[in-house]
Amino acid sequence: MFTSDQRLSVPDELATSQAKLVYPSLLAGGDARVTDLQRTLGLSKLTLFAVLESLAATDLVERTEGGYVCT
Repeated sequence: MFTSDQRLSVPDELATSQAKLVYPSLLAGGDARVTDLQRTLGLSKLTLFAVLESLAATDLVERTEGGYVCT
């Protein structure tokens, strides 16, 4: 869990606004399922799968049994 003194940083290689929403959400919350992210961020599952796939291709996230997590 992050304290108020810690800051979430977004990697420079995140190009889309959706990726800039998804990555910090995973970073702050840990392991999350697509349905969790959909509920939290208000993005469609189709959008989330595309974003998560692109983040996984750049080794920023990985798929786990429980969902997705930052690497």
